[in-house]
Amino acid sequence: MMKPSHLIETALLHGAAGVLGALPRPAALALGEGLGSLLHGIGLRAKVARANLARAFPEQDEAWRERLLAEHYRELGRTAADYAHMRELVRAPREQTFARYTGLDTARVALALGKGIIFISGHLGFFELLGAALSDLAPVAFVVKPMSNPGAEAWLSRLRRDCGIEPLPIGAGIRTVIKRLRAGGIVCMVGDQDARRDGVFVPFFGVPSSTPTGPAWLALQTGAPVVFGTCLRAPDGRFFGHLDAMYLPPGEASDPEAVRALTAWHTARLERTVRERPESWFWLHKRWKTAPPTEEA
Repeated sequence: MMKPSHLIETALLHGAAGVLGALPRPAALALGEGLGSLLHGIGLRAKVARANLARAFPEQDEAWRERLLAEHYRELGRTAADYAHMRELVRAPREQTFARYTGLDTARVALALGKGIIFISGHLGFFELLGAALSDLAPVAFVVKPMSNPGAEAWLSRLRRDCGIEPLPIGAGIRTVIKRLRAGGIVCMVGDQDARRDGVFVPFFGVPSSTPTGPAWLALQTGAPVVFGTCLRAPDGRFFGHLDAMYLPPGEASDPEAVRALTAWHTARLERTVRERPESWFWLHKRWKTAPPTEEA
């Protein structure tokens, strides 16, 4: 039985999704933007975001970072509105959803190797939409951390499945993920949140940052190529989908340096994109919560 707080949260989620989904998408985006501005005014996790921005962009003045933070909240609201329209975005002709979609040849070459693909991104833009779009090429699964609210988790899992994404909870087991890769599928992962002491420290904005090793370990264990991708909002409300370079993992999963090198590779690509489109990355997470050991610092 769900907690009363979870029941209330789930009811609010269904209500908000219903309202946003019933509106034409431009109106939903405008409403989402307004809700994002409201959260900015309330100051939801603003202290965390300001600390992250100061660490990432010390060369910028406070006024610049405040303007960026305000736009970030607006973009969060727009992305929330797009989740309510995700089914139609996935099913629409590609040119209606994407202003530009590049790098498909990279994915095709990677799939031709016969070992599946590990598609990696970060909490950047509408990354799940790009993962769903890849289902045109092969079956897609997303490795996800289940939400604490079972009602909200059920809503999001149903949405993902409707859009061609099979959710794989982190606790589902490595064998399930490896089986999908060996069957030639695409396994999508995000690798940009603080991994505490379970992570490996690689540079992110010049700071040694605890980063999940799961994507690198899986690639080294299976030989599956890694493709980094992004899905960022275009000025007209559509998206720029891009599949970046392919990484063919050398070395063994038991080699810490091989794991570190691959993790550093996708983290560097994420940083490059965040520097280009900083409003699109999720600044409200405590990315640098775990301090590196003294010898690594």
